[in-house]
Amino acid sequence: MEINNTTFKTLLVNHKEKKLFISLNRPEKKNAINPVMTNELLYVLNYANDENDVRVIEISAQGDVFCAGGDLNTMAGEENEVIPDMKGTIADVVKKLRSLCKPVVCRIEGNVYAGALLLVCNSSHAYALDDVTFTAPEIKRGIWPFMVMAGLFRVMPKRDGLDMIMRGEAMIAAEAQRTGLINAALNKDDLSKHVDKVVNDLSELPPNAMKKGLNAYNNQEFDDFEKSMEFLEKEIGESIQSEEAKEGITAFLEKRKPNWK
Repeated sequence: MEINNTTFKTLLVNHKEKKLFISLNRPEKKNAINPVMTNELLYVLNYANDENDVRVIEISAQGDVFCAGGDLNTMAGEENEVIPDMKGTIADVVKKLRSLCKPVVCRIEGNVYAGALLLVCNSSHAYALDDVTFTAPEIKRGIWPFMVMAGLFRVMPKRDGLDMIMRGEAMIAAEAQRTGLINAALNKDDLSKHVDKVVNDLSELPPNAMKKGLNAYNNQEFDDFEKSMEFLEKEIGESIQSEEAKEGITAFLEKRKPNWK
């Protein structure tokens, strides 16, 4: 599959070296997620999952809104004739995002609304401009943001998360950082430099150890302590015997940069 030569209707996609850049590209619709975008995201994330040379994914957006959530004005019948039908929903996109077990970095340069929080909460890293806001306004439309909760309460304290979805009020970037919704709120220059560095750093780390570690993190997240320790003891035993561990230790002793295969 040659992703760089594929035509997308709702995304800009670029696989460069070990990095896969995905940018939501419906700025005229505030990057709202319609069925075409859902299908294209599933297609690209499947590519990221299958392609060993993808070590980190960056998600950004065109225009002044990162994403307005699900498109409430979806037109039935629209599709991308180039991309096969992945037969999935936004929930499937989020499940695929987590099951990749690869670093996913959100570069947030516009406001985040509703279902867009699914992308932010279920990425491993999220950095935002210091003037953007995060809003779960569903309650004001008579809807409870059910799916958002699955990721939200994995990154935010319960009372902060509940207040956000119960009142539907916007949260400023500094508050989003305080509550753990994002890693940091930065000015434009610092955001660009910092996200570039994070993505580059992640792309240079051992891919198999990263995937195994993130998979273990997901699997033990809500186990009790004894069960987690039993599982993680087994995982570290296997990890120490891996080819990457041998290469990493040898490179350290030889005072050289490791060569991750």
